[in-house]
Amino acid sequence: MARGRQHRRTHGVTAVAGVVCCLGLGAAGCARSDAVAQGPPAGDPVQVLRTAADALVEAGSSQTRTSLEMATGGTRVTIRGEGVYDYRKRLGRLEVRLPQDPAGAAGAAGHRPITELLAPGALYMKNRGAGVPADKWVRVDTATLSDGNLVTGGATDPFAAAEVLRGTSSAAFVGRTEVAGARVRHYRGTADLEAASQAASEVNRGPLGAAAKGFATARVPFDVYLDDEGRIRKIRHRFSFVNGERQEPVAVASTTLLYDFGAPADVRLPEDEDIYAGRIAQE
Repeated sequence: MARGRQHRRTHGVTAVAGVVCCLGLGAAGCARSDAVAQGPPAGDPVQVLRTAADALVEAGSSQTRTSLEMATGGTRVTIRGEGVYDYRKRLGRLEVRLPQDPAGAAGAAGHRPITELLAPGALYMKNRGAGVPADKWVRVDTATLSDGNLVTGGATDPFAAAEVLRGTSSAAFVGRTEVAGARVRHYRGTADLEAASQAASEVNRGPLGAAAKGFATARVPFDVYLDDEGRIRKIRHRFSFVNGERQEPVAVASTTLLYDFGAPADVRLPEDEDIYAGRIAQE
């Protein structure tokens, strides 16, 4: 890997460590293994998955549960999130919970979850800790993140997760099963982040392009489950970035579960005076 890419990723790892290393992705919904004995659906899997994000826009909104799993220092941690997302406005709200430390206490932000607002070009966090007043938000310009905010916030933006599939390079139909009571079609494949960035909507074009350069590899293995209306019910990506200290690839598994389509998703971004402008301590 080129030295430049490794250097860029070092700062990404610091950002992940600040929010994510205290987090751990839990399973955001388990798919039943007793697949229904039916034949494969019509359509080339690659083409079906490249347009799967469009069905979410048509649905309008949904509730979501997320999890982010990573191993750091020999310990596997999991970050869990839950909230709503508006696929037309590209706005979301998540309550992200840090895992407990060995003593049983919550992560650096205390017992309260971190509230995250997802918006085009920005990530807002409240209860971030690190010296930030409890009533203030931290704003992160996602254009500066070498992972495209696919892992930095401890959760993957649900629509960005879907648009990764626009770069699907290979895919196969695995079988029919169920996710959270919904009948679904299970596909497994690999996406290319560079290709995804070129085919993505304008708001995700830049972030996915940054991720293509910032991760250890632009190839992203995935498993995805689509319902009978073509909507993503569950998607699991496996990302890889370079540890800035040891220069070793670190695997991150991101799982996003989508349900209750059409649910109200009233997301209001903070006013300028509510955004913290001071220095954030390194945790």
